[in-house]
Amino acid sequence: MSLSRRSALGALAGLSITAVGLAAPRTSARAMGAAADGQDHWRAGTPMPQARAEVGAAALDGRLYVVGGTLQRDDAAPVWASDVVTSYDPRTDRWSSHAPLPRPLTHVGVAALDGRLYAFGGFTDAVHLNPQPVAYAYHPAGDRWSRLPDMPEKLGSVAVAAVDDRLHLIGGRASTSVVTIPDPPISLGYGTVNSHLVYDPRRCRWTTAQPLPGAARDHAGVAVLGRDIHVFGGRTADVTDNLARHDVYRTGTGRWGTAAPLPAPRSAGAAVVLDGRIVYAGGECGSDGGTFGDVTVYDPESDNWSAGSPLPRSRHGFGAGAVRGRAYFAAGAPTCGGGASKELLELRLR
Repeated sequence: MSLSRRSALGALAGLSITAVGLAAPRTSARAMGAAADGQDHWRAGTPMPQARAEVGAAALDGRLYVVGGTLQRDDAAPVWASDVVTSYDPRTDRWSSHAPLPRPLTHVGVAALDGRLYAFGGFTDAVHLNPQPVAYAYHPAGDRWSRLPDMPEKLGSVAVAAVDDRLHLIGGRASTSVVTIPDPPISLGYGTVNSHLVYDPRRCRWTTAQPLPGAARDHAGVAVLGRDIHVFGGRTADVTDNLARHDVYRTGTGRWGTAAPLPAPRSAGAAVVLDGRIVYAGGECGSDGGTFGDVTVYDPESDNWSAGSPLPRSRHGFGAGAVRGRAYFAAGAPTCGGGASKELLELRLR
């Protein structure tokens, strides 16, 4: 099976087949081991109200917000792009619903800054079709979204980082080329970029910064340590065209540098900063067509990645955020190119 065909068939078939089975996930003893045994500690929280994947996520005001993405309700046909916005409160172990996105989106880029949640771009259809230039801000006090000036480019799967009162949008997929597979007829969007867009919320203005070095890519991991933006992994085209490289944008100088690459090429995983380290989990796809369940932790002092306790269940297309010293991972797909889940996991590093 070709890579394009694998990702397309996974998107069309995997979601409806696997979503229901992950509503009440089983976990391995190793992955859910207690912190007392010297391992990272995984704990399952209350599942999400709906099975979702390809979401945007960020922590804000003590909650993990999960934005848009593909949606599966029981045996109904999958909704490739949704406007659903929910948040998880670790204090109560409960989910809440919020004002929907102004338009349905999947693979939307999300970050929090100065008490607001920001959402950028995304696709409106599978597989990576119809990238959008839209930008929105969510105001928690009024439970409302406001429209921002459009991005200079139409992009999905863009990496978003908040530093020094600005939002950096790095890489992404413009889907300038659409490939159609005849049997069955399925279209896929291709075309990645190395753009580096910067949005200033105070001036409502877009500017550009030094482009992402190396190959153009999307589905990359992104994290902020201090004033530095770390971009790692990502893909250049299809689900197995993954990278291990690790680039660092130093906002103080406006220049890129490099850091230790990932132990293995990855894309579409979930990244979060916890205890001053970067945690990167999961991703797609392996040579066997499966998703990844490994977890790797980056220590900036040693410039080294080390293995963490694996995910209880492998996945991609999920989101993460840190709240009060714990990392929370929500949603995701167990199948390469498709699937969805309701799963919510809490991680505490050893």
